[in-house]
Amino acid sequence: MHYSQIINELAEDREQYFNAVSPPIVQTSNFAFNDFASLRSAFEDEMSDYLYTRGMNPTVDILRKKLAALDEAEDALVLNSGASAIFCAVMSNVQAGDHIVSVQKPYTWAWKLFDNVLTRYNVTTTYIDGTRIEHFEEALQPNTKVIYLESPNSLTFELQDIEAVAKLAKSRGIITIIDNSYCTPIFQKPHRLGIDLCLQSATKYIGGHSDTVAGVLTGSKAMIKQIFDREAHNTGAFVSPFNAWLLLRGLRTLPIRLKQSAESTQKVLSFFKTHPKIEKVYFPLDPDFPQYELAKKQMTGASGLLTVAIKAESHAQIERFTFDLQHFLLAVSWGGHESLVLPKCAGLHPDDFDPNEQEHRLIRFYIGLEEADFLIEDLAQALDKL
Repeated sequence: MHYSQIINELAEDREQYFNAVSPPIVQTSNFAFNDFASLRSAFEDEMSDYLYTRGMNPTVDILRKKLAALDEAEDALVLNSGASAIFCAVMSNVQAGDHIVSVQKPYTWAWKLFDNVLTRYNVTTTYIDGTRIEHFEEALQPNTKVIYLESPNSLTFELQDIEAVAKLAKSRGIITIIDNSYCTPIFQKPHRLGIDLCLQSATKYIGGHSDTVAGVLTGSKAMIKQIFDREAHNTGAFVSPFNAWLLLRGLRTLPIRLKQSAESTQKVLSFFKTHPKIEKVYFPLDPDFPQYELAKKQMTGASGLLTVAIKAESHAQIERFTFDLQHFLLAVSWGGHESLVLPKCAGLHPDDFDPNEQEHRLIRFYIGLEEADFLIEDLAQALDKL
């Protein structure tokens, strides 16, 4: 199906809810049954019926089916955060003594899971530069059970050759998991390239309005059912009906929001690349990006995130620059209507700042839905004050 049909029509049986154009929020904790047989059937397979909203709920179900179809997956779960999606996907596929290969510097709650939680159960993780397939081959061990990808990542946007990694993993019986938050299912289809489990933070582009937190996990029916029955239920990690409804609302405008953000980002990119106070620009669909050809092969687009290395001599100078910006909010995350700025050195003590370390001078921008010229004017006046 075309994504327009998925977003606007799939799973919407309006005759079941008074022919309302917008599906209702089924805001209930519990569901009643007319006979013992129906109740018993729901006990036996809670994923196939509505028993208790911690598991399945009609509002959530509509969203779940749309997101699975967008990802070209057999099934999906919608969870209460991207971190929950990471936790459930990984925990479902490892046991004590196993080994994980992960790209270096994954999303914070991925590496905290690997380093702070799984180490208690003797699950070890090897972090690699994922830009070369040889690094994956060299890192594999006899007890490797999971390869964890994030392509692109959300700061300097390194990619992995998804198809090559998936083929390697399948030849060794290893499960592949990818964080696809940067691209969304509109711009990248990891299952088409052979990935087993695909996750994303629905907080970002899917929600689109910075008013809800959620995560999505897609894969085969068997893998999703296993996670539903075990990890998701035991952590109570499912999304609420109201938040599912907010995500449905956001999903309606996903393609047009991505298009607007992408067009503005290209204009901001061009501005940065010619500005004398910008040392380097990171964006995967910039022809000067080191993995540009791979990005074009795997991705059909890129949207609002880009990073620059700014020519600054001090922590205070970068802090001042961010506060001179009048139309960018200092905040984490991305994917909403508003433009954001996040300096890497915000996580550093000022005394630890080293201007010779380019990483300390990185500033990530999210370009929202404002007009590009409006944002460029703001960036220009702040850079002029450096």
